[in-house]
Amino acid sequence: MLDLNTIVSNKNPKRLAVKLTAKGENYVQQGHPWVFSDSIVKINNNAQTGDLAIIFGKRKNGMIGIGLYDAHSPIRIKMIYSDGKPVQIDTTFFLRKIEQAYQKRVPLLKTKTTSYRLIFGENDGFPSLIADVYDSVLVVKLYSEIWLPYLKTILESLIETSGCKTVVMRLSRGLQQSDSHELKDGEVVYGTLENDVVEFVEHGVNFSANVIKGHKTGYFLDHRDNRRQVGLLSKNKTVLDVFSYAGGFSVHALANNAKAVTSLDISAQALDIAIQNGKLNSYSGQHFTLAGDAFKILEQLISEKKRFDVVVIDPPSFAKQQSEIQLAKKKYAQLARLGEQLTAREGLLVLASCSSRVSAVAFYDINDHALKATKRSFSLEQKTQHDIDHPIGFPEGAYLKCAYYRFLD
Repeated sequence: MLDLNTIVSNKNPKRLAVKLTAKGENYVQQGHPWVFSDSIVKINNNAQTGDLAIIFGKRKNGMIGIGLYDAHSPIRIKMIYSDGKPVQIDTTFFLRKIEQAYQKRVPLLKTKTTSYRLIFGENDGFPSLIADVYDSVLVVKLYSEIWLPYLKTILESLIETSGCKTVVMRLSRGLQQSDSHELKDGEVVYGTLENDVVEFVEHGVNFSANVIKGHKTGYFLDHRDNRRQVGLLSKNKTVLDVFSYAGGFSVHALANNAKAVTSLDISAQALDIAIQNGKLNSYSGQHFTLAGDAFKILEQLISEKKRFDVVVIDPPSFAKQQSEIQLAKKKYAQLARLGEQLTAREGLLVLASCSSRVSAVAFYDINDHALKATKRSFSLEQKTQHDIDHPIGFPEGAYLKCAYYRFLD
């Protein structure tokens, strides 16, 4: 275990004077958190990652915002303040921002839930930083070196606000390969961790997350309310959970007395976790698993004339870059068609997307077109986005889309 006092960057951040293009200036004044390199007109020659970029407006030459300079990203300045009023970037500044973020999560914490996202990157004013809480364990994931000079202060404020007893650091691939720090991915930097797998509660349902080796910070918290709703809609039903990962939808369905649940994922290891998560709860239904390529297995289930009362299809992002958007749209249409064929009479099909580059409008249009082509009667029961601990602070922050389709025949 590291002591927080050892998490100190060797670099003392400088203050940079920055001038932007008119378009870039407008974005900052509108509260957008990204300043791309081609929007910068003037900046200090010796700018380094982590320096405070003080952005001055053209009209009155007054400060309009403050960001952190990132020499390694096309998003050259990541904004942390855009109020335009004078402010000191210090411990009090970060603590106040973290406390404001915490207050947004209070309604969630009044439910039977002990896991939540305390900091949602740009949307909470902390670009390239995520902080998730699992019971008494805080998992902080860094995606940029911009935070290294401020990390000790931020971790102390996160601990003070959350009351967590343990802190685990997770690093992006780029940071894992960087030699500008001594942090290691999965390192416990505060307190002690008795077990890599941490148990927590989500709306009264028990789960676990591997905070050292699991994807992202160990679990996907954004779909929490959708999992709760699917659980409530699964009583005495047969359920198919496609791209199930650790069984989020599956376990909620089982805990709510589903008759039988089938979890499908390409990772046999993830399915083992899904089984274990199920066993953390008492349930009477059956839990089946299918390991392999989702598209192929869905085709196989259709050929076997299998049908389910509830079908949930929540794939990973299909469009991580601009060039993949068209293929992603084709895959969403294909999944909608496959899902319909597996949904029983009067059944429910839940389709989701976490591809930020595919807009909500485009995603819902794809589903609508694919389902109407089947000639089955259906109704759109609801559209949902992220849960309350994933507030949307700017357009690109709204990546999660989910829709519930009820078939009438």
